[in-house]
Amino acid sequence: MAQLEHVNLTVCDPRATAELLCELFEWHIRWEGPSQMGGNTVHVGTDTDYIAVYTLDGEPPGNGRTGKYKGGLNHVGVVVDDLGAAESRVIAAGLEPFNHMNYEPGQRFYFLDRDGIEFEVVSYT
Repeated sequence: MAQLEHVNLTVCDPRATAELLCELFEWHIRWEGPSQMGGNTVHVGTDTDYIAVYTLDGEPPGNGRTGKYKGGLNHVGVVVDDLGAAESRVIAAGLEPFNHMNYEPGQRFYFLDRDGIEFEVVSYT
């Protein structure tokens, strides 16, 4: 049986993005240091899975949503126990939730982080 271990995202400031994700989702930084490709990487998440946020020194990442491109990222989905509390943390961080939906079997909303990466926050409780 296979299990997803991590996703790697290119961002402007890996440390700032990792700190934001810790604040929003009550995660922790698992590791940070130089990337094998140059630049810096921070692994942020839980003890079993994480998001690697990365930047290459001297080359800012592109901008804009990539979901419209073949091979592009549509969004990152995160499951939470308390959707209202998660949304409050998103708003407190100065980010704007949108596209609230109730659907079988849960509820969800979306937000864009400071690099324009779309997150879906979902609760099945």
